[in-house]
Amino acid sequence: MTEKEKKEKNPQIIFSWKAPLRPYKKRGKTVLRFYLAVALLLSLIIFFFGDKILLIPIWALLFLFYVLTITPPPEVENKITYFGIETAGITLRWEALSHFYFHRRFNFDVLTIVSQPPYFYHVYLVVPNDEIKKTLISLLSEHLIYQEKPQQSLTDKMVDWLTQLVPDEEETQAASEKPAASPLSPQNSFPS
Repeated sequence: MTEKEKKEKNPQIIFSWKAPLRPYKKRGKTVLRFYLAVALLLSLIIFFFGDKILLIPIWALLFLFYVLTITPPPEVENKITYFGIETAGITLRWEALSHFYFHRRFNFDVLTIVSQPPYFYHVYLVVPNDEIKKTLISLLSEHLIYQEKPQQSLTDKMVDWLTQLVPDEEETQAASEKPAASPLSPQNSFPS
């Protein structure tokens, strides 16, 4: 459906794009093993210190990580209208929004829109390519403040630090695929 056809259906839509609901990168068994190892380690520590009720949230988080790692997100349509932003069945009015910025996650640009105080809700929208990103910057800048380098809260810093701890598939595969020294190589040959 072209932009003209969309505007004929709803003239209030300024711009729309389709993208996954969240950034997603298909992971292999290495990351799942890492999650399982961390959960087992924490479970053992908690089990021996006697507070066994804390095992339930640890294993619930493991299940959540497993589900988010295995299942790809659905594709949703995001719309910018004259009144606000519509995404995944939620409408955000311009009056309730404060500023926006972009960050990179799993090779996707993610648009983060922050609401007015005192709540500071965050809405995350995946931006599939640079053309859409440029269009979004120009359209959203008319209504909201654009922050090129946003201030990170303590929670944001902790999440960034924790994501650096998770092993990356490409690094572990590259390390395991390095050719080992051949037993017939000159350095291992015996004198005749």
